[in-house]
Amino acid sequence: MEKMEQLIKKAGILIEALPYIQKFSGKTVVVKYGGNAMINDELKNSVMEDITLLKFIGLNPIVVHGGGPDISKALDDLGIKSKFVNGLRVTDKQTMSVAQQVLIGKTNKEIVGLLNAKGGKAIGISGIDGSFILCKKHYAEDGGKKADIGYVGDIIEVQSSVLDLLASDQYIPVVAPIGTDGEGNSYNINADTAAAAIAEAVGAEKLILLTDVEGVKDDKGNVVYEANIEEILHMIDNNIISGGMIPKVLGCMDALNGGVKGVHIIDGRIPHCLLLEIFTKTGIGTLIKSENY
Repeated sequence: MEKMEQLIKKAGILIEALPYIQKFSGKTVVVKYGGNAMINDELKNSVMEDITLLKFIGLNPIVVHGGGPDISKALDDLGIKSKFVNGLRVTDKQTMSVAQQVLIGKTNKEIVGLLNAKGGKAIGISGIDGSFILCKKHYAEDGGKKADIGYVGDIIEVQSSVLDLLASDQYIPVVAPIGTDGEGNSYNINADTAAAAIAEAVGAEKLILLTDVEGVKDDKGNVVYEANIEEILHMIDNNIISGGMIPKVLGCMDALNGGVKGVHIIDGRIPHCLLLEIFTKTGIGTLIKSENY
């Protein structure tokens, strides 16, 4: 039997969470699920428990997932070499077909199954369903020239009615980041970009990006636990934020400018990272917040 001190400590943790549960009850939270948390079984289990708990205590989570490693493996198995331009996969018709099969047929359904095993009621969809993510072809810049990289999409519009209907009811929508141009063509979309656009469209309270880093760091290498848009722009201008973190934070700021109140960049390698970030005073990653947070 646990000692009384340990039981009291657990009660204290629940009490600390209470004001956050009250504040966010009924609010929509978009979770971009990716990185090591999609690979490591223990972390995968932890994230699924967190998302299911969020639903049961009154929040409305929407999950948007990546799947790059799974796509690369499937292409390798077929003898198709992956090529990237500015971090985006060059996607011809065959590659798009494989990406669609992997993201919708494999990765999405695995996540749905895991959430349902935890007692949630998850439903897997993609932007093709109901044409709710409308896209146009994305052209990359390669060596100062405009490059056609195939079926990679820029989001034009997210029609949120299907997500609103599911998330406000008992369901947890799990979204594969594939969109359509409405003419039968499918497009692969960067999962961070899709999550930000969905968060904006549904008027989410929070957008949470699970990554393989601790968060945004300052010039001394320390995690920045809170920042506003102006501070983030200053860090970009001074090369404190660089590399792959730049598109992440720019996507975050698009979501904030679109009405999302807070965006969290957190380390998905930490067990129960979602609960620690949302329901504790300090959190574990970086919160980029709007003026009215």
